Amino acid sequence: MSNLDLNDLLEGWPYEPGQVKARKIIGRDGCEKVQLRIDLGIIQMELNGRPDGMRPHGYESLLHYHQAKSAMVKPGDQPYALSEADIAALQQEGAQYYHRYLSLFQLRDFQNVVRDTERNLDMFDFVSEHAADDDSKWTLEQFRPYVIMMNTRAKASMQLKEGNTADAVKLIEAGKAKIESFYRSIGQSEWIESSNELAFLSDWLKEVRDAVPLTPLELMELDLKRAIADEAYERAAELRDAIRSLRISKKLPGESIDH
Repeated sequence: MSNLDLNDLLEGWPYEPGQVKARKIIGRDGCEKVQLRIDLGIIQMELNGRPDGMRPHGYESLLHYHQAKSAMVKPGDQPYALSEADIAALQQEGAQYYHRYLSLFQLRDFQNVVRDTERNLDMFDFVSEHAADDDSKWTLEQFRPYVIMMNTRAKASMQLKEGNTADAVKLIEAGKAKIESFYRSIGQSEWIESSNELAFLSDWLKEVRDAVPLTPLELMELDLKRAIADEAYERAAELRDAIRSLRISKKLPGESIDH
């Protein structure tokens, strides 16, 4: 009888509480897999398609299946509706993608994190459109801020990896705006102040902004403030002229060139 004991495999890759431990391997089928170490063992996922490798009803995922069925509804027919069981199954499927994108983020595979988070956001949108009541919608909508945050982190991390710090700042700002807009759309603006996702993105935004090199114009404006504070008025006048000339040459819209 073959040895089915997994202890040798698990002892060679110990679990560490609070740590996301993931790795990529090549399976016996020659395809890349993602493995996630959890307290009771190892989760193995396909890198592409549905993480468990299943094809529900012949489709890539349950979401694809329901999207295809809803697209078949003809004008005048009853709108496509998801049952509670359908939503529960979609939520369970979404959890598979969550485990995969969490693993991929730890592996710095940001492009596929974007793919999987956007897939789950599409699923939230679909359930929101076809669920029978608000309670059913909230089953998944409650996770939207977290998924937006992870999507934002992946997109901004891709830009930082390429050295595009300013673009990363814009993406983080856009991610924050999406989460804030979500809270307002559900009539819970007060949650903006207590949101863990917004707190994380705000702290990260400050770190990234602090790393953005100042432009020549910003450097001169900083020097101007220092010159005025030091009462170095000749230097301040020179800087004002230089700033005015730079602004004119750049033709910055909507800005006064007078100081």
